[in-house]
Amino acid sequence: MPSRVLVIEDNPANLELMTYLLEAFGYATSKAVDGAGGLELARREVPDLVVCDIQLPDLDGYEVARRLKADATLNGIPLVAVTALAMVGDRRRIMDAGFDGYIAKPIDPESFVTEIEAFLRPEQRCAPLPRDETTHDPHPGSPPATATGLTILVVDDLPSNIELVRSILEPFGYQVISAASVDEAIALTRNVVPAMIISDVNMPGRNGYELLEVVKATPELSGAAWVFLASSPCTARERQEALTLGADRFILRPVDPEVLLEEIKACLNARGRS
Repeated sequence: MPSRVLVIEDNPANLELMTYLLEAFGYATSKAVDGAGGLELARREVPDLVVCDIQLPDLDGYEVARRLKADATLNGIPLVAVTALAMVGDRRRIMDAGFDGYIAKPIDPESFVTEIEAFLRPEQRCAPLPRDETTHDPHPGSPPATATGLTILVVDDLPSNIELVRSILEPFGYQVISAASVDEAIALTRNVVPAMIISDVNMPGRNGYELLEVVKATPELSGAAWVFLASSPCTARERQEALTLGADRFILRPVDPEVLLEEIKACLNARGRS
């Protein structure tokens, strides 16, 4: 049986990214969005490793560590903090709380699993799933990969959201470029014409609707497929506005990676960019 990793993280995008990456390398995962739920899962499943955020609702990561290390059944499980804390003294406090190590946020999708495996015994580590030059199925049940070479521009002010989409698309041959704002995206499109733009709605300064209007008014860009990938709920009127302006899809997070891939494929096919 594959080693099981329990991920305790209250940010949906971070939780989805970490579990997706771990599963891509063959690990089984369990998820909890708060400290109490994480402790309950740990006691029930006794995982091989626990990854835990520090800033959690109810019980924070420090308290989770204290209780895990005080439990005779669980205190031998490697415990890794994944945290954005970077102040002087934070590392010492994290280690003193009982963590065996920590990984800084935002995580690097290319190195995250390797960093996690350093805390597992060699026999607990999963070998990377086989791949060849044209196909790669990092997620069981996902559609077969194709080396499309199509460029997709992802526009979002949160790096974790960009990295999540990148980790889903790049194994399937898509070339992902990114921008953290509308102005940055517009500057990028002066040199690159993407086959698709995936954009958040609410960003500092100009929003996704304004970017969509600019893109559709630019002849060189008007044929690009467009997907809104929004983090906050929206009204039916807002969805209709997006579609009226020329968006192909309006998707709310969190979204299953396989669903997102199918939606992207459908939009590109509809525009003759398969």
